[in-house]
Amino acid sequence: MEDLLSWIARFSGWLWGIPLITVLLVSGIYMTIKIGFVQFRYPLYIFQQTFGSVFKKPKGEGTVTPFQALTSALSSTVGAANIVGVPAAIMFGGPGAVFWMWVIALIGMALKFSESALAVHYREKNEKGEFVGGPMYYMTKGLGMKWLGIWFSFALMLELIPSIMVQGNSLASTVEESFNIPALWTGITVAVLVGIVVFGGIKRIGKVTQVFVPFMAFIYVGGALIILFMNLNMLPDFFSLIFSNAFSPAPVIGGFAGAAIVDVIRWGFARGLYSNEAGLGTSPIAHAAAQTDHPIRQAFWAIIGIVVDTLIICTATAFVVLSSGVWMEEGAYENTGALTTIAFSSYFGQAGSILVTLSLIFFVLSTILVVIFYGSKQAEFLFGLKAAYGIQIVYLIAIVFGAVGAAEVIWGLLDIMLAAILLPNIIAILLLSNKVKELNTEFFTSDKYYKKDVGKK
Repeated sequence: MEDLLSWIARFSGWLWGIPLITVLLVSGIYMTIKIGFVQFRYPLYIFQQTFGSVFKKPKGEGTVTPFQALTSALSSTVGAANIVGVPAAIMFGGPGAVFWMWVIALIGMALKFSESALAVHYREKNEKGEFVGGPMYYMTKGLGMKWLGIWFSFALMLELIPSIMVQGNSLASTVEESFNIPALWTGITVAVLVGIVVFGGIKRIGKVTQVFVPFMAFIYVGGALIILFMNLNMLPDFFSLIFSNAFSPAPVIGGFAGAAIVDVIRWGFARGLYSNEAGLGTSPIAHAAAQTDHPIRQAFWAIIGIVVDTLIICTATAFVVLSSGVWMEEGAYENTGALTTIAFSSYFGQAGSILVTLSLIFFVLSTILVVIFYGSKQAEFLFGLKAAYGIQIVYLIAIVFGAVGAAEVIWGLLDIMLAAILLPNIIAILLLSNKVKELNTEFFTSDKYYKKDVGKK
């Protein structure tokens, strides 16, 4: 059994190294060219159409508002990766890894833009009158490859069981460590609270996340901003450290063991993709339910999701960790999971530790909330509406089992199962790239959309 587990760990390490990073990088660059570099050409317009229109009545039809769709999608992506993943990238790849997180975020925007546009274009209404969509629908309706949609759906539905167990475990262990509450109690409490929300469907999830996500991001990023203003003089050094280490092997410093240039890039890319889920096909399931008059308009919200998740929250974590110097202390290499807590504590004392703990609890709780919704949509696609309720119960039970540590044996399988979701989705995006280009051209050349927004005739 131990041989099998070590083989799985080695294989997943290799798979999420050069092979998958190359796939994502090449497909991301290809789609960036295909959509005419939208994320670089129209940043101000995209911001106006997203955060700039939050208080305006949404155009078109849908089940939830575009902002609720974004906060639901962000609930899934903003999680432990933003707090624990960033210091891991710094410790194993060096400060330069942060630069490569930014690069993959900018390129990944094209993939997330494309998959979200396709999800809205090929969406349909379910028995409850709610809009549903995602990779399984555009694989079936856009490509006529129902088998690929079934593969994606089945893989995602199963992958979420160990994923939810891992999230439940990380939440329960954090609560136990900080507040001395037994893991089982935490698991049961979380399962009940999450159950109340998810059984209410995407409308209730949207209402909860539109309050929850800005609140939790405000607390965490707010704490990081206070540290930034306390250390504005360190900002040039922060960027200098990242850029100087991005293209050269990272040196051995204190607790940091050094890294080859390939590791700098690999760790930056891997942690960035883990964080923003670009190309994974999960966020489009949330975006498909949004009120919108055109698929491209909703796809702008997918780009903003990466801005918030990687360019803002991950960068905030990186600044706190690097400016505090904790990454250079002895033993830091062996304790990457606690580095963000230690860094915040070095500035705010016990309050810093509580801030990170509470942020992690909120982040993980919201992630569980939305991934259960994603899983129930797969069951609905495969077996109908009743099956969706059945799998939600399975997921709620998985929270409790995960809380008491039952997931450890299957942790190694998580990355391999993620690849089983990612690859069919990337294949579908590339095969439907002409449709994405067609939708994009229509939006930017029609008098009804872009030209009308900017006052061009």
